Amino acid sequence: MKVIILCGGAGTRLKEETEFKPKPMVLVGNQPIVWHIMKIYSSYGYNDFILALGYKANYIKDFFLNQKAFTSDFTIETKNHKTTYHIKKQRGTDDFKITFVDTGLESLPGERIFRCSKYVPTNDPYFMVTYGDGVTNLNMKELLRFHKKNKRLGTITGVHPRSKYGHIKISVDNAVTGFQEKPTLSDWVNGGYMVFNRSVLRKFKDYNSEIELLTKMAEEKTLSVYKHSGFWFAVDTYKELEDLNKIWNSDNPPWKLWP
Repeated sequence: MKVIILCGGAGTRLKEETEFKPKPMVLVGNQPIVWHIMKIYSSYGYNDFILALGYKANYIKDFFLNQKAFTSDFTIETKNHKTTYHIKKQRGTDDFKITFVDTGLESLPGERIFRCSKYVPTNDPYFMVTYGDGVTNLNMKELLRFHKKNKRLGTITGVHPRSKYGHIKISVDNAVTGFQEKPTLSDWVNGGYMVFNRSVLRKFKDYNSEIELLTKMAEEKTLSVYKHSGFWFAVDTYKELEDLNKIWNSDNPPWKLWP
């Protein structure tokens, strides 16, 4: 099953990083965040990706085209440019199949998804979509099972967002009793991990924004939500990137589902 990852936006609110690289290529640890997303899917056996590219597309292409050289010892003969890579089989080695699709600099996500449609096999009944800036410990197989069971055209993942502000705890007589730093809220938002029937692909042609199509599907009652109360974190600002790196460098980052 194909997994489309939207990698084309400029990420203007993260300008400290995205002035020089596309947002999916900001580093968490020593790897781009899009690599982390791909490792999450691959942990459940979904390793056939379509990267919908736009802003600084060549940066992403260069990274994966040269990944073997970046991560391996190699010998090069300068006379004929023959290169021998000394690759050791390692537990947890990446196993990705990636199709790179230039979907335009100014395209909105809905149009980007549609432009990837020719690379989704006609005999594959489902495809997955996500954004290139959020990680989670979501069980992808459970998400797909839920989608099949509900028999609707699409399923989005509902997650609890984190407040951008610290909360004040107040007693009945207006005394401040404490503070809670950026708590998780009880509301549900679209966490960006989605599954669709293949027939939905052609619908994206008529909706530039994926939100417009999701709204229409909600009105038609053809959209489900899979509620995920576990870990989810999306990077939108430099501070959030720093916070995610702190979590990655902790003893047990929640989204690290691979060896």
